[in-house]
Amino acid sequence: MKILTGNDLASGDVIWWAGDGWSRQVSDAADVGTHGDELARAEEAALRVVGAYVIDATLDEDGVRPAHIKDRIRAFGPTVRPDLVEQPTEADIGKWVI
Repeated sequence: MKILTGNDLASGDVIWWAGDGWSRQVSDAADVGTHGDELARAEEAALRVVGAYVIDATLDEDGVRPAHIKDRIRAFGPTVRPDLVEQPTEADIGKWVI
């Protein structure tokens, strides 16, 4: 599975392509298949996102999971101070981050 991530141009927040727009929740991420790079260029040109790039992810019974630790941290914030991050919508998300 390939998903698209980047930063919101207005706020700087990490965002994920949800198939019909951008979401701040990785659980909303949609598989972009082989069209990720083209989609990233179009969204950057439309000034909706900055620094967009395609990453590997998996989809299982727990939802969408970025494959690389860097992108897991982008999805859920610092690993040492959970009180500093926006709380995810998934109640048990902390069990898989590291």
